[in-house]
Amino acid sequence: MKQRNVAILVFDDVEVLDFCGPFEVFSVTGKRDGSDPFNVYTVAEHTPIAARNSLSVNPTYTLDTCPQPDILVVPGGGGRHVDGTPFGTRKEMHNETLLAWINQCYPQSEHILSVCTGALVLAKASLVENMAATTHHGALDELQQIAPTAEVKANARVVDSGKLIFSGGISAGIDAAFYLVAKLLGKDVALETATYMEYDWSGESYG
Repeated sequence: MKQRNVAILVFDDVEVLDFCGPFEVFSVTGKRDGSDPFNVYTVAEHTPIAARNSLSVNPTYTLDTCPQPDILVVPGGGGRHVDGTPFGTRKEMHNETLLAWINQCYPQSEHILSVCTGALVLAKASLVENMAATTHHGALDELQQIAPTAEVKANARVVDSGKLIFSGGISAGIDAAFYLVAKLLGKDVALETATYMEYDWSGESYG
């Protein structure tokens, strides 16, 4: 079985569960039977980064040194301070270096998994046009404005648009990760991982 590279993008003010949830799912999958189907690592433009609530994270790679991912996870987190200054995804969505890196990774990647407002970053990278998508419920209108031809689904927890998989806010990223594991390796593998994690995942399909 091919071991897939799973790159988890992190940045200042990233929502902790947005990236840690999928990190846990992909990392734990296949550990008990030794199949170890995913090589999971973090990547950022600089190191260390300060996630939400000042959690310090030392990414494994920078954008310049990161191996080509088969799966790229783009989490969310952030907003605007009271003075209007953007932070988290609202800042990174205007980061031309990051957008260029995502577009560089895109052609050779098998899937990109968006969590929460990570969809805004992908939309700014012009990857969300003419497809179904979702994001955190507080950013649905913003996503539609950035990607006017996208079909933004307001009540969806996970949306499968082929190469791109989108999830709603924060904890929905865990469901999206299980969904992608099931899509790639089979539902039984995903359910075994969910059982080990004691996570109530039903194995449902998404559109």
